[in-house]
Amino acid sequence: MAEYLSRGAFRLDAPVKVESHAAVVGDKEGQGPLGRCFDEIISDSHFGRSTWEQAESRFQLEAVSLAVKKAGLVKEDIDSICSGDLINQCTGSSYGLRELEIPFLGIYGACSTMAEGMLISSLLVDSGVSRRAAAVTSSHFSTAERQFRAPLSYGGQRTPTSQWTCTASGAVILSKQSGMAEIVGGCIGRIADMGISDITNMGSAMAPAAATTIKRYLEATDTSPDDYDYIITGDLGKVGSTLVREFMQKQDIDITKQHRDCGELIYDNTRQDTHCGGSGCGCSASVLCGLFLPMLESGRIENILFAATGALMSTMSLQQGESIPAIAHLVHLRHVKEQI
Repeated sequence: MAEYLSRGAFRLDAPVKVESHAAVVGDKEGQGPLGRCFDEIISDSHFGRSTWEQAESRFQLEAVSLAVKKAGLVKEDIDSICSGDLINQCTGSSYGLRELEIPFLGIYGACSTMAEGMLISSLLVDSGVSRRAAAVTSSHFSTAERQFRAPLSYGGQRTPTSQWTCTASGAVILSKQSGMAEIVGGCIGRIADMGISDITNMGSAMAPAAATTIKRYLEATDTSPDDYDYIITGDLGKVGSTLVREFMQKQDIDITKQHRDCGELIYDNTRQDTHCGGSGCGCSASVLCGLFLPMLESGRIENILFAATGALMSTMSLQQGESIPAIAHLVHLRHVKEQI
């Protein structure tokens, strides 16, 4: 069973294995530096559907279906699934996964949703409620831009601090059965609000939440950044990544050597004109599933912290002049060493 460490932080006595994972991305993501890491690259932004929202739903369904297939399973082997996205009422998830008929928990953590889903799913498996649980999330450039910013046909200029919402989905299947990567603990994030209201500067809004969550887990486990190969944040981008390192240094914690940000990794910001990098639920999900989990499974790295970050604003709160609250959930993953 899970061991309480401090408020929100826990450790699993019996780690939960990552049995399978999959990452499906769009054409722009496939042309980026990590293109070879992803399971499938979809060149059609509509994915054969009539709307972008339907396309995003298909991205999720494809990611889950691939993860199930890679594990040699069928959908009936999955006892529960945690999923969410950025579209109103998480329609990308509910419409995308309805045909699977898997017990469903719809969740919302904005771009932190993948880490949130993995935390919940790991606890479901650890408690025995689910033998196998899946966590999945997605985002789509066109659905997010239309909902949160402006109609795409408007042609508005993007500011230097803006990020590019990834068209992508990532899925993991967790169990106690088998896998060469495992979840050993985690930290549930706290809401942080620095008063930032600029929708084009989400990295700055989310950086304090990431710094707080990472610090809380390090203190709860009595570890330091040197105990980890990587400390990975989700889509802070160029501006937010600089800020999170500065915030940590002010607290005498230096993560410069270990820190990697999924939003900085997924695109070539100069060649692909993404300004500060990637964002969206699918950003950290696809980079985790496509890049870091295979590295863990192969033993190239052995110990990582995955802290996905999310800006919790809505279109209504922005129109009312509210600031942007943010959160970061953390999952501690490590390589499974072969038993002699």
